[in-house]
Amino acid sequence: QVQLVESGGGLVQAGGSLRLSCAASGRTFSGRVMGWFRQAPGEERKSVASISPSGARITYVDSVKGRFTISRDNAKSTLYLQMNSLKSEDTAVYYCAAGGTGLRIGSYDFWGQGTQVTVSS
Repeated sequence: QVQLVESGGGLVQAGGSLRLSCAASGRTFSGRVMGWFRQAPGEERKSVASISPSGARITYVDSVKGRFTISRDNAKSTLYLQMNSLKSEDTAVYYCAAGGTGLRIGSYDFWGQGTQVTVSS
């Protein structure tokens, strides 16, 4: 079992930055693929980025490439998402998840409760 708690969301103006964190507790954070996902109002949950256990393999959806950076600190059991050049379309609840495969949402076993990111234009 893995417990995940996101933090760092908030209200930011377009063009601004936020850094999300996801603190993990429980079994074997360092051995799990981790991912960030988001869900905008009225839409289904979508993938954002994923990172392999060592951090060597990272994947982004096209809409965030060059603006978002996923990283992890296995010693602290924490996952991060640095978001720069934010746009209004990035507004969503952001979730971290553990134990899946790449960007495949349905493959993830454990989910956090989410943190709201609102980008004002």
